[in-house]
Amino acid sequence: MTVDLVIAGGKLVTPENILDADVAVADGEIAAIGDERTFPDAERAVDASGLLVMPGVVDPHVHIDGYLSKDSYESGTSAAALGGVTSCINFAWEAWVGDLSVWEEEGTLLEAVERQKRKGEDSLIDFGLHGVITREDPAVFQELDDVIEEGVASIKMFTAYEIGLSNGFMNRVFEHVADRDLVAVLHTEDASVCNHLTAQLKAEGKTHPRYYPQARPDYAEAMAAENAVRMAQEAGAKYYGIHTTSRKAANVIEFYQGDGSEVRGETCTHYTVLDESAYEQQGSLPIIAPPLRTPDDRDAMFEQLHGGALSVVSTDHVAFARADKEVENWWDSSFGANGLQASLPVFFDAAVNRRGFSYPFVVRAMCANPARTFGLPGKGTLEPGTDADLVLFDPEETYTIDAAENASVADYSIYEGREVTGRVKRTYLRGELIADEGEVVGEPGNGNFVHRERPDWNDDRADRR
Repeated sequence: MTVDLVIAGGKLVTPENILDADVAVADGEIAAIGDERTFPDAERAVDASGLLVMPGVVDPHVHIDGYLSKDSYESGTSAAALGGVTSCINFAWEAWVGDLSVWEEEGTLLEAVERQKRKGEDSLIDFGLHGVITREDPAVFQELDDVIEEGVASIKMFTAYEIGLSNGFMNRVFEHVADRDLVAVLHTEDASVCNHLTAQLKAEGKTHPRYYPQARPDYAEAMAAENAVRMAQEAGAKYYGIHTTSRKAANVIEFYQGDGSEVRGETCTHYTVLDESAYEQQGSLPIIAPPLRTPDDRDAMFEQLHGGALSVVSTDHVAFARADKEVENWWDSSFGANGLQASLPVFFDAAVNRRGFSYPFVVRAMCANPARTFGLPGKGTLEPGTDADLVLFDPEETYTIDAAENASVADYSIYEGREVTGRVKRTYLRGELIADEGEVVGEPGNGNFVHRERPDWNDDRADRR
């Protein structure tokens, strides 16, 4: 008997522990954890001495080859592979007609899911989808069962932009989400407040990006979160607040969370390491929504990750070119920033080296918790019988982030020039090497669409922290 791969000599990082152990891989799954001397002979052996062996990162919040983002699945997931990301959840946008739309006619949610699954045939990593409801058409409720059959177990809603839903319609969505035991994924900013403040800044001629955070303040984020999570609670729906940026918004999630069986929240890497001073330093490149906030808000993200009110760190990866971002008036800039390739090293450095958190803390926030939260039981773990999605990570290597190394079509990085200690050396997807020493070696199509299960949040309450 033989196994396909043995990785020996490294330190295994699980959500709970650091182990001096080796890994055997067979048929794309982790076959055993232990001493390599007890394993069957291996077709391939890798010496991981001096390296951490971690589960592949699970990023539940990316924008690839869809609305606005310019990355194809090949370019976006190449960046992911280089960054140690082996699974992601992208968005299937219900087509709408409007000033911000890229479509000429309306479409259904089921069509959106089918469209994104076809595009994902070029993915280098495994991927799932969130369904995005973009307009107030009750016909969408008749589609939900078919969308679930397609492997989509989460529904995203916005409270802002022209696709923002009214509280009345959102309330109905929460009821249908609860009936089907789906996860409601919410972008929360109060549209009225943000629109009026933006108009005021425009009228005052405050064109520099330093003014941008004033257009979308922390209380607008908290106000919308308060409304949405309260409605979700009344309906009995699972609530997941994406890209939490501020102490005020995180406090709302904490207040309603209780035992964590119904309310969860994430933040993004950039909200844990950058603050509003980036708009002075980088101009409009870091314009994202919600905005970068204060140093205190940045500290609050770690406090709430440590306490468990927030349990996931994602990227909200959106690929634009520098030309899309650098404009005369900040409000004309494309909203979003790429981050898949740098997220793990940047967050690892910030959490472990600068704030003293443990290696398992990083694995919980970036691997195990997102997998458990979104119904990916074979991901984010080193348990035997699960997918052999692995990252070999050097915790001692120091380097400077350089956008010239981007695999994404984005030709800039909001982390440009940042020195970090900790680097992805190799990434494996189901036991196959897809990135090696900064080079993409996987092929488009290596990744699979993952038919997600509806998660049981009661089962993982103790593991969120």
